[in-house]
Amino acid sequence: MKVVHFGHACVLLDTGTTRILIDPGTFSAGFEDLTDLDAVLITHQHFDHIDVERLPALLAANPQAQFIVDEGTAPTVENATVARPGDTFKIGDQSVRVAGGQHAVIHADIPTIPNAAYVIGDGAFYHPGDSLVVPDEDVDVLGLPAGAPWLKTGEAVDFLRAVKPRVAVPIHEKTLASPQMAVRFFDMLKPDGTDVRLLTPGEETAV
Repeated sequence: MKVVHFGHACVLLDTGTTRILIDPGTFSAGFEDLTDLDAVLITHQHFDHIDVERLPALLAANPQAQFIVDEGTAPTVENATVARPGDTFKIGDQSVRVAGGQHAVIHADIPTIPNAAYVIGDGAFYHPGDSLVVPDEDVDVLGLPAGAPWLKTGEAVDFLRAVKPRVAVPIHEKTLASPQMAVRFFDMLKPDGTDVRLLTPGEETAV
């Protein structure tokens, strides 16, 4: 699988026959001109995961792409398939299972919202959205949240250790002044057998 990180939560997964884009949000750049997508997946309704201004043109340029969103996003968009925990979808040659269900808690006074975490290809890639839900499957490549109002580094490390992927790709980094600092902690505290790779935004990387 090849991965392109467009910054923050947005990643493109390309198996050579199937292209899946996840979370094209306002903090991400470079996804606007993508074509030949098989699916666009949205984990939840926050603006850093779905850019409502750039999304219509992206979908228009990819009329064949499945558009799959969480329950909270569904009322705000058109022509989308709703992803609920436990659902499975077939996208090209890849299976997609929906895990999770709720956004991580920011504060007790802020209501939680739906969050669909996506397990691609029986564990080939896992995008947790804004959650630290450990999937049932073994995970080969993990999109590892690096920084957020709902997250501290120790929690991210514990999540990384629980999932134990072969490769961890830090994402959700735009809230950090220095993503490299978080990556140093991840690399220092990672489980045995895990490789932490900070991808260069916009560059295709084989993982």
